[in-house]
Amino acid sequence: MALNREPNIPDQDVFYAELIHAQRDLTDEQADMMLAKLVLILCNHIGDREVLREAIALARDNTLASPV
Repeated sequence: MALNREPNIPDQDVFYAELIHAQRDLTDEQADMMLAKLVLILCNHIGDREVLREAIALARDNTLASPV
């Protein structure tokens, strides 16, 4: 299975609002922890190590390319 790089979330704005809402009333540290846990839960769901490896590399490369 290859990493899907095409938009794949129906109602993307609604999903984004849900993600932001889930962080309401959390401290910055709690929000960071929640997002880290979400990443690990979704990685477990995906399960395909090659897809996860590709996603990690893409996220890292994108982060390094972004101005701070």
